[in-house]
Amino acid sequence: MIHPAFTAPGQFYRGNLHTHSNLSDGCLDPKEVCRRYKAEGYDFISLTDHFVGIFDYPIADTLPFRDAGFTTLLGAELHSGAMANGELWHILAVGLPADFAASHSPAFMPVEDQESGAQIATRARQAGAHVTIAHPQWSGLTLEDARAIEAAHAVEVYNHGCATGCDRADGFHMLDLLLAEGRKLDLVATDDAHFTEPDHFGGWVMVKAQANDPELLLEALKRGEYYSSQGPDLRLVEVRDKTVVVESSSAASVIVQGQGTAATAIHGHSMTRTEVPILRFYNSPWLRVTVIDAAGRRAWSNPIWIA
Repeated sequence: MIHPAFTAPGQFYRGNLHTHSNLSDGCLDPKEVCRRYKAEGYDFISLTDHFVGIFDYPIADTLPFRDAGFTTLLGAELHSGAMANGELWHILAVGLPADFAASHSPAFMPVEDQESGAQIATRARQAGAHVTIAHPQWSGLTLEDARAIEAAHAVEVYNHGCATGCDRADGFHMLDLLLAEGRKLDLVATDDAHFTEPDHFGGWVMVKAQANDPELLLEALKRGEYYSSQGPDLRLVEVRDKTVVVESSSAASVIVQGQGTAATAIHGHSMTRTEVPILRFYNSPWLRVTVIDAAGRRAWSNPIWIA
């Protein structure tokens, strides 16, 4: 069984799915944000400004910044309803229509008579967006909170802005708990860039598509035909009877994780083809792969369901 990201036709395109401009609380205008990502070698980004009233519910018009080598997906970071800790939900929606209806979210505090997080996430998915539960550790999400977002396609497992700004970048614990309950979710690494600190160019997705086209990229995201990275390349993740075969750029460690305590690591030098035994995974219906290079940078596969 080969993960579909490595069998789908096309090539990999590098993109950031969580970015802010001065339409909300970022410090650069949308044109400059796009210019910087393009100059850094990205193929696409989604500008996901904060969808609240104090910013006039922005969905940034990035269409003028598309060209033959760089494209954009319209999106926003949606906010509505209270989490268990009483704070406002943060939900990433990539691929929104430009006329997505505003929520009753005047600022960054929950108010009465507004949609719940689950409701606005469902509405975004029904409108065609790829929906992600944003920065679970930073938000202080409970498992019950996360369970409520049934419309989610993915969990944000690495957020570079949360890493640099507060050392709360992780979403893997939440993802694995949801996977253990049978939720078929993918994962994304992002920047959450505001350009007010070194919060950019630190985490991205590599999406497999037949062209660098917004609709093709969005559909591939929804199908899970991508992996996430801080630097390493993944070239193959194949599950065999007794091993997982991982082909990658030069790796110092390759780790396979599964349900509960199931995990097996192989360590070495400049590994590009690694076979990881999966005897410990007899009770796990899913597994995922982490590749770590000599500099400590990681790449992550989406989960593969094996049962």
